[in-house]
Amino acid sequence: MPSHPAVVVVGSFVQDLTWKCRDFPRPGETTVGTFKTGPGGKGSNQAVACGRAGVDTLFVGAAGDDAFAGQAREFYRTEKIGCKLTLKPAHATGTAAILVSATGQNEIIVALGANDYLKKTDVPAGALRHARAVVSQLESNLETAAYVLKTARKAGATTVLNPAPMRPDFPSGLLKHTDILIPNETEFTALMNLLPQTGCSGFTEDMLKAMPEDRLHSLCRSLGVPTVIVTLGARGCFVSRVDGFLFIPACTGIKVVDTTGAGDAFVGGFAAGLVKFDGDIAAAARFGNAVAALSVTKFGTAPAMPRASEIARFLKSRR
Repeated sequence: MPSHPAVVVVGSFVQDLTWKCRDFPRPGETTVGTFKTGPGGKGSNQAVACGRAGVDTLFVGAAGDDAFAGQAREFYRTEKIGCKLTLKPAHATGTAAILVSATGQNEIIVALGANDYLKKTDVPAGALRHARAVVSQLESNLETAAYVLKTARKAGATTVLNPAPMRPDFPSGLLKHTDILIPNETEFTALMNLLPQTGCSGFTEDMLKAMPEDRLHSLCRSLGVPTVIVTLGARGCFVSRVDGFLFIPACTGIKVVDTTGAGDAFVGGFAAGLVKFDGDIAAAARFGNAVAALSVTKFGTAPAMPRASEIARFLKSRR
């Protein structure tokens, strides 16, 4: 474990239980497919993406006292990425049932398990104080997420919130401790409809897709967060800052195998980019795009995250 990791990711570890099939089964239908299991969870995936990109990273999470926790620790030892996994004997390790179609699209159900019991005292305060960037999501205990963002920001770290999975109990107070908010289209749409300051009702993803960039920028500014990055899947990402906005197209010419974890790859890659490019948000977002693009060319989540040498070759080939 790095003594002073540049990036700390606090969030979920989930054991992925993944079935690959030709088409998603309809209600009442049984479909034959193939099965694979491995490490996952939004927090863990983002930490792996960041660590593999070549930045000292610490993942902080919780797991049950079961076989999945042992596999998680072994995975992090092998990866040589810092991991502080607190065991919660009264709760099972989080799990995710993932269906992946032949076109690479996915459907996911997550049981949070031990993640929902991650406490403030499970998070090493020293790591938060020394980190350059601290990342959190909504797939573990929300009170702990608020503590992490508040503590890290007070210490001078750049705080990154990925509001995923979007929850009906989303505490809007998280935003006042967030420097960079990274929602996808679904999460951004939910925020527009949930938060009164946006002035939206009945907002849809179709409306988002058809929206002019200046109007999207205006909606991003209504959230009150210094930087908002809306990830737009195969289109790329939209970066909104106080001083203006920028659309960054996705990397093209790649073969999509499995889109599961692409959003986590972007967030982890972006966090690594913040360190590599000394806070340059546009450069970090382009780096995140590259990490996400490479991740969808492989099957799985954490195991699909690209390594620094692979990312470097990919970016060099694109120049």
